[in-house]
Amino acid sequence: MKAALGDVLQAARRARGLRQPEVAEAAGVTQAALSRYENNQRTPEPEVLARLASALGVTPELLESAGRIRGAMAVDAHMRRRQTAKPTVWRQLEAQLNMYRLHTRHLLEEVGLHAEQIVPRFDPVETPASDAARLVRMQWRMPVGPVRDLAGWMEAAGCVLIEQNFDTARVDGLSQWVEDHPVVMLNRPSPTDRKRLTMSHELGHLCLHSIDVTEDVEAEANAFAAEFLMPAVTIRPQLRNLTIGKLYDLKREWGVSMQALIERAYSLNVMTATQRTSLYKRFSSMGWRTREPVSDELPPEDARLTRRIGDVLAEKGLTPAEIARLAGFADAETEHPFRPSGPRLRTV
Repeated sequence: MKAALGDVLQAARRARGLRQPEVAEAAGVTQAALSRYENNQRTPEPEVLARLASALGVTPELLESAGRIRGAMAVDAHMRRRQTAKPTVWRQLEAQLNMYRLHTRHLLEEVGLHAEQIVPRFDPVETPASDAARLVRMQWRMPVGPVRDLAGWMEAAGCVLIEQNFDTARVDGLSQWVEDHPVVMLNRPSPTDRKRLTMSHELGHLCLHSIDVTEDVEAEANAFAAEFLMPAVTIRPQLRNLTIGKLYDLKREWGVSMQALIERAYSLNVMTATQRTSLYKRFSSMGWRTREPVSDELPPEDARLTRRIGDVLAEKGLTPAEIARLAGFADAETEHPFRPSGPRLRTV
């Protein structure tokens, strides 16, 4: 199934938080005409398409490339969010993810991306989530124990990580495949331990739910993340007789939250329900259920691949305006993931 122009027009508008009347006025068309364009009932003439693209901050070429992307614009994208997250917020983020998929696909038509590894895909019915996590670690030849630089591992497997401020703490991340490269959006202000859990959670979705979706997708992604970040065979002995002091040390070692460690201990049956409740009561009394200590001591997880792509293009002589247009952004001043670093360029 191919994405349609109308779907992209609608996604671009929603990604920018605009209403139909606002876009219609900026593009010099009626709202009724824009509605027909978005519903694929009518195709805009080239000059109208150019005005629509300008109003939406993208290039006409990006909009025209919609028919070349495999797969429809994602609805209900894999997303790690709290139940209290407002639908208007996560629908806008979903639209932004769709546009990043399109921008990435548009850029990769011009720039080859050769990954050292791949993100394998599994049938969640045949392969339990924890087994899938172990297989990914084996295929990527990761060292036994804690995962260091998870962003680096994922980008080496072709994952395009994009960080931005979601303006809410109730959505942590979301992901979808674009061709052979998955795109993962992350909430930049999240503490490192939460971001790492989100990254591994989305990796679980990408591995397990790219084709078939089961009824327990969130539980499966959580189980994948737990085993991927905290392999049972290695961490189980360390989770016995947990104390606050021991949780401090384990958080520094494993780079995950204390609450994740408690849940892992409970799921591996090395902690009773009473012990779990007791620790959480202490957390609540100290205000740690919403903000834990030690998080700022963990090495940051930063996306680097998109900026490296921009740097390589700049080294080849492209200006920031040319790079922006190559990625489908109309304005060179627009903040986007592929902007080069500046005078001090990094090579791949």
